[in-house]
Order: sequence, then C-alpha cells, then structure tokens
Amino acid sequence: MKLIEKYNRVNIAVTVVIMLVTGLVYYYTISHILTNQLNKDLVLEENEIFNYVKLNKALPDVYQSNHQQIVFSPLGYKTVKRRFVDTVYQEADGNHMESGRGLISSVKVKGRNYRVMVTQSTVETEYLIQIIFLITIALIITLLVVLTILNRVILKSIWQPFYTVLSQLKKFSLADKAAISSTPTVIDEFNELDAAVIAMAERVGKDYQNLKAFTENASHELMTPISVINSKLDTLLQTDEFTHNQSKILNDIYGTVARLTRLNKSMLLLAKIENGLIGDQQDVDVKLLVEEALEMHEEMLQRKNISLITNLGQKNVWANQPVMEVLINNLVSNALRHNYSNGKLAITLDERGLAISNTGKHAFDIKQVVKRFNKSNESEGIGLGLTLCSQICTSYGLKLEYDYSNEIHTFKVLFDN
Repeated sequence: MKLIEKYNRVNIAVTVVIMLVTGLVYYYTISHILTNQLNKDLVLEENEIFNYVKLNKALPDVYQSNHQQIVFSPLGYKTVKRRFVDTVYQEADGNHMESGRGLISSVKVKGRNYRVMVTQSTVETEYLIQIIFLITIALIITLLVVLTILNRVILKSIWQPFYTVLSQLKKFSLADKAAISSTPTVIDEFNELDAAVIAMAERVGKDYQNLKAFTENASHELMTPISVINSKLDTLLQTDEFTHNQSKILNDIYGTVARLTRLNKSMLLLAKIENGLIGDQQDVDVKLLVEEALEMHEEMLQRKNISLITNLGQKNVWANQPVMEVLINNLVSNALRHNYSNGKLAITLDERGLAISNTGKHAFDIKQVVKRFNKSNESEGIGLGLTLCSQICTSYGLKLEYDYSNEIHTFKVLFDN
C-alpha cells in the first residue's frame, strides 16, 4: 500500500469519526435547544391559564387546533406533579395522531383542582431537526470528497521529489556508470535524503571502480606467473621419468594450474563484460557453436554414457563470437557435470531461444548460482560459469531462465527478451 493511500485512509477514517461524533453532538444540542424553546412556550400558555383563572375565577374555554391543545380534567381534591412530557395527541380534525410536547400542571378553581394538559405540536421542530441533520450529512460528505481530492493532489505533489529519488535508485546500476542526479525541493527532509543518496551512490561507485580495477589488474598480473608455471611443468615432464607417486603429484599440480588458469580467464572476462569492454561484434552462428561445444565435450558424453537428443534450427545473433562460445560451452559443460551416468541431455535451438535440458538431482536456486563463487560442494567448477552466462545474457539483452521438474534441469537463453 502506498503512503498516500495509507494516509488518505487514516485521514478519512479519522475525519468520518470526528464528523459523526460532531454531528451527533450537534444534533442533540439543536434538539435540546428546540425542546427548551417548546418548554418555554408551554410555560407561557400555562401562565396565561393561571392569569385567566385568577382574574375570572373560572377555567378558560378549551382551546384545540392542529398545533396546540389545552385540556382540563377535574381532579377533585387530588393534585398532580408538574412536569414536561413527550406525548401524542389527536388533531382537531380527529383523523390523525400527532406527536407533541406537553406540560402537565394543575389549577384550583372555586376550591376544586383541575388537571391542566397543554400540548404543543413537535412536527415542525422535528422537521427542522431533520433538515439540519440532512444539511450536516451533506456537508460531511462534501467535506470528505474535497479532503480526499485535495489530499491526493497535494500529497502527490509534495512527495514527487521522493518518488523521483526512488525511481533513480531503482534504475541505478554500478555497471552503467550513470550518476544519480540531484532533485532539488523546498522540503528539507527530501533535500537531506537527496544529498544522502547522491553521496552514497558516489561512494559505492568509487569503491566498485577500485574493486573492479583491482580485479582486472590482478587477473592480468596472474597470467604471467601461470604461463611460466605451465611452461616449466611442460619442460619438467619432457626431461625425466617419474615414479607413480611423482606423476600423481605432477598431475595434481597440472590440474590445479589449469583450474587457476580458467579462474583467471573467467575473472578477466567477467570484468571486461561488466566494464563494457567486449567489442568486435559480428553475426554469430549459434547452431555451429552448439555443435562445436558438443564435439569438445564428446569424451565426457561417452564417459558418462549420456543419451544426447538435439533439435537444432538455424539461429544467428549479433554478438562477440568468443563470448558466445563461453556462454554455450559453460551451459553445455554445466549440463554434463551435473548429469549422472546413463543420463540424458537434450538441446533445442529455434528462433526464440536455446534450451539445454539434462537429467540430474537437486534443483538449483538460480538467484544463488549466478552469484560469483557460489557452487555446490560436489561441483568441480570454479563457481563462475553460470555467473558468466548471466552477465553475457544481460550484456547482449538476452534472458537466462532456469526450470527444474521431474529431475530435469533446463536452462533457457531467450533471444527475444
């Protein structure tokens, strides 16, 4: 839920509660005022009766209309308690009952007590209260509509700098080398946020550039000693005979140096891709690269007795050929290394993409395996193969997808991303 929506809901809910409470208080206040006014009118009528009795020593004529009624009832020697009551009375035409406010009192005429009931119609009062109540409700609804529109417009305008900074953060990428531009505003908190984000982006970018330069330099510097070690090992193997144990040690050294060479080349290639230093693009025949990769891994296919099924259509992409070779070789190598003996490997190539499926247990977490040096304990890889695949796909606008079902791993490179 967006902040604006959350604020609007809370604001409107609080406003509705306040308005309802205010409306009820207003309603009862108006009702109380009007009832007091009716009581005063009833008291005036009562006083007129008392004055008439005092002057004439007799009860006045009974008065009755649709809005007022005065009734006298003999009480003998009894008396009644003077009080105001809500009551109903019959209209003068005798057809309808009408609600009213009454005053019950008593008066003594020639030694006899009479009950006096003065009733005033409350129809007009109730009608007036209903009008006031409807006007209040209309004002509340109008106020809520205005508040909702104003809150949405004003808050959207006020929070615009925040959303601008947020949008830049979402698009921010260290590889793009694009700086976050300043978003000036008159609101101090947003200016502080803007300054903090720009400072953070510059600091992170600088650290990233330093780390990238270190990786590139380290990879370049490692190439020379690795080449010297390989050369010395070749010379050593050609100059003497070795025992079985010595041969095993030399093979281990060879394997370690070969792994170090692959690691170094992969890191250097990864740094070049991330820096956008891969040029020399051309029309690359993907089908040919797949066939060459399968020939390269023919020995592993036979050693694991893996059944191969291919359905290769013609597809060319505009890219750097050596880099595309790395992409396809890594995917094929990954499918073989994580396959089991007597397993299956299926490769499909069409206009939409390249799909490489292999039998194997344990699904990958694709978000984890594309991270650098993230690999399973049983893997013989260097932990950069799928990282390179992901970076190459990103670099050329391709999409790398992964799926696992029924013990089948499937990596897809989608050309039309």
